[in-house]
Amino acid sequence: MNIEIRNFEEKDWPVVADIYRLGLLTRNASFETEAPDFDNWIKKFYPQLLWVSKRQSNVVGWAGLMPVSARHVYRGVVGVSIYIHPESNGMGIGKLMMNHLIDESEKAGIWTLYASIFPENIASCKLHSSAGFRLIGYRERIAQLDGKWRNTLIYERRSQTVGI
Repeated sequence: MNIEIRNFEEKDWPVVADIYRLGLLTRNASFETEAPDFDNWIKKFYPQLLWVSKRQSNVVGWAGLMPVSARHVYRGVVGVSIYIHPESNGMGIGKLMMNHLIDESEKAGIWTLYASIFPENIASCKLHSSAGFRLIGYRERIAQLDGKWRNTLIYERRSQTVGI
C-alpha cells in the first residue's frame, strides 16, 4: 500500500471536512456534532503540524496538533486529532499518521501529546496505546452529547527525546 503523508493545504479542506463529518456521525469521535467552517476549524491547529494522508492520489485521512493552553509554559503540550475515512479503516493508515505525527511533533519541540477519547472508540484507544500513549485518567460524565452524559479517557505520550 502506497501512502503519502504531506502537510495540509487549504485545497484539501472539502475532503478533510467530509472525513471529519463522517467521524462525527459515529458519535464516538468528538463532542462536536457538525464540522465547522474552514476558518473556525483551522484556528484550532498549528498550521505546520497539520497533515493529510493520500492513497492513490485521494485524501483518506488527516491528523493535526493543537495547543491545549495559550500559556507559554505549556507550549510543548498539544492535543492530537486523527481521522481516517471509514473506507480506509483497518489499512494501517492511522498508525502511519500517528508515527509521522510523533516524529514531526518532536522535531517541533513538543514534549507531551494528549488525547481525550470516548471509551467506546476502541480503535482509537488501541491506536494511541500502540503508539506509546498511556492511559492517565478517566473523566466521568464530563459533557453531554445528544442529551446523554459521556465519559472520556485521557491518554498521554511523553517524548523520550524532548523535554527530558
